[in-house]
Amino acid sequence: MKKILLPTDFSLNAYNAIKYGIQLFHKEKCEFYLLNTYTPALYNFEYIVSTNLSIEEVYTKNSEKGLSKVLKRIKKEFPNDKHTYNIIPAFNTLTEEIKFQVKEKGINFVIMGTQGASRSNKYVIGTQTVHAIKSNICPLLAIPSKFKYTLPKNILFATDYENFEIQTYLPPLKEIAKKSQATIHILHMIEKAPLKPEQVDAKNQLISYFKNIPHYFYELKQETVVKAINQFRKEKSIDLLAMVGSVI
Repeated sequence: MKKILLPTDFSLNAYNAIKYGIQLFHKEKCEFYLLNTYTPALYNFEYIVSTNLSIEEVYTKNSEKGLSKVLKRIKKEFPNDKHTYNIIPAFNTLTEEIKFQVKEKGINFVIMGTQGASRSNKYVIGTQTVHAIKSNICPLLAIPSKFKYTLPKNILFATDYENFEIQTYLPPLKEIAKKSQATIHILHMIEKAPLKPEQVDAKNQLISYFKNIPHYFYELKQETVVKAINQFRKEKSIDLLAMVGSVI
């Protein structure tokens, strides 16, 4: 049974990511964990005094209420006997709580939105999501706002051929590619120096690892990783982007 962590700040973007995860694994037995974190800097002192509750208790109560509403909506929209759910209100930062829950529960996937309730149009991926990706603790799917569920047919894997272990990071990518019969496009940024021996070895390992899945290798020269990825996405109609934290 897969264990999947679904962080939410109760925004529409977060719920869209939750829907994507539930639909992606609708045929599999899964245990989902709905997570909401809170680290309030300011709070209503009068409310806390009048209710005789600590600041943590106040926010825990509100978090539990919000999570229960999300869970009720999920069960109404996506009834599935193969899926079970748990709610986790946590007085912690999102990244640290994700790390804790991944180790504590043995989480297989984290699925979250690219932006939260306070999203800015200036950034494609929000700060919280970037921090979670960079933690490199667990495979993470970041779902863009308003992105509708569909099985990916073209997957982009951006890599520098460094700082990743195939058996640690790539089984989920391989699983999704097989499930959706997708093609994997492996993109490397061209640098002035040739590939180091360990990078060549990593590339050869990828050739062997994806031997039963349609895949292609590409070299692209751009000023930044973001520009390279955006250019490639437009050319190949990419449905899913895969990276490890060191590439960001």
